[in-house]
Amino acid sequence: MTPEEIGGWLSGTLEDRSLSRNERQVLSELAGKLDLGLDRRAIRRQAFEAALGALADPRDAAVLGWLEGVVRVLDETGKAKGGPSLAEAHFSPGDDCWTAIARLLDDARKTADVCVFTITDDRLAGGLLRAHQRGVRVRIITDDSKAEDLGSDVDRLAGAGIAVWVDRSPFHMHHKFAILDGERLLTGSYNWTRGAANENEENVVVSDDARLVGPFAATFERLWSKLGG
Repeated sequence: MTPEEIGGWLSGTLEDRSLSRNERQVLSELAGKLDLGLDRRAIRRQAFEAALGALADPRDAAVLGWLEGVVRVLDETGKAKGGPSLAEAHFSPGDDCWTAIARLLDDARKTADVCVFTITDDRLAGGLLRAHQRGVRVRIITDDSKAEDLGSDVDRLAGAGIAVWVDRSPFHMHHKFAILDGERLLTGSYNWTRGAANENEENVVVSDDARLVGPFAATFERLWSKLGG
């Protein structure tokens, strides 16, 4: 179903001011589909918009009961699937990957732990600097040999006061992942370079599934401690 079709279906279930057992089942199946094309938060937002449109009289408690039923089904579906509500896949060449990374950096409020092979794309370096400037604790782990490449942004980021560690090893620190606020993970083959954006076949996966975030966060902390953090 398209977002428009979902919105229309939600409005249709609201006509009798109740969410029937059958409608709950349909909604649960809909929210559980991984290829839905929009997340549960988007459906929740559509439900609120439908309810607000129906609230000609603030005393219409039946509308609020319908809304409560929709939200409960969405929350229960999320819990049954382990709790994640964010699942995105992005691909290059093109703007899809770097804009997804930049958006996540701009959304970060507390921490941004970045573990990437190389950083030469000024657009992403700018996102890291903006995060640092608004008080986000930014930590970067990168490869020592790539940090010395022409166009590398690593020295500039370190000079701005961002904590940066390089691996100082004959082997490559080849990871490409970041964890934002300890809750959102981005990973994939994508290097933080213009070449990856404009020329390479690359990918970025974004998730808030704790089963993925946890191991990546633990790996970051292990590497950070190993390198002297």
